[in-house]
Amino acid sequence: MYYQICKDKIIQTDRKSFEEGSNGIGIFDEEEWSMELELKEEFSLGRKDERILYCKLETHASYLFGMFHIPVKKKERRSFNFAVYILEDRLIFIEEDTKVREMIQKIQGRTGGGSYDMGEFLADFFMALIEEDILYLASLEREIADMEETVLQGETEHFHYRMLGIKKEISRLYCYYCQMTDVGEVLAGRKNACAGFSERVDRMKQEAQSLREYAMQVQDVYQSEISIHQNNIMKFLTVVTTIFLPLTLIAGWYGMNFYNMPELSWQYGYPVISGVSLCVIAICLWFFKKKKFF
Repeated sequence: MYYQICKDKIIQTDRKSFEEGSNGIGIFDEEEWSMELELKEEFSLGRKDERILYCKLETHASYLFGMFHIPVKKKERRSFNFAVYILEDRLIFIEEDTKVREMIQKIQGRTGGGSYDMGEFLADFFMALIEEDILYLASLEREIADMEETVLQGETEHFHYRMLGIKKEISRLYCYYCQMTDVGEVLAGRKNACAGFSERVDRMKQEAQSLREYAMQVQDVYQSEISIHQNNIMKFLTVVTTIFLPLTLIAGWYGMNFYNMPELSWQYGYPVISGVSLCVIAICLWFFKKKKFF
């Protein structure tokens, strides 16, 4: 599929106009581009052993070449890859599906209000790659906030698994924005375009960094809640142990069964010792309650 930037809009054109004119945009799939280069081996963006997992824009003498891995931003969508040649008067995209075509058609519907050139198209295209990212980062922030509330309410089940997934996602996005920041700098230096893109992606990177710090803070809150819970358990066990220590002493003392031992043959010896044990428990409970140990 071929497009051409004409004055104030983007129009669909044919191959001849793309090759002979200027400000053209060509979109090829992997098979078509392999045939264009007359390669024996298939040019691939998605082979398992060489799959693109990064964004990079290389500078050459007469053109720029970039390979991009755009991470998924929503659960119902998936990541996609594409490559691009940025020449002086045209662009060539190689993609594995139809995402680039859909983006260009979306940009095409927004043009038509003034002069439009290749630099502005590049800015619009790369801005479209991160258009919904701020909403996705906001959804991650809300998810972390919800986890913080559940932790404070004492619900810590599966916290580590959920937090690990969020931290991995934030780390993935942070690396993506770092790479796209470098891409924006190359475009701004070579094509004098995408200055706004560089600023925006830098803000996305800062937001991702803030989310990483927020996630760490929530994890610290979780660890604090776990420590408090463990301390409460240890306090309870300590109270129980302290209460039963004098009872253990009494049981051990009267369990020796010496012949001349007091109360051994007294008919009221057993109920008296039982009453003493209950009094010891009551006194201990009163003391701990007074000291606010529980």
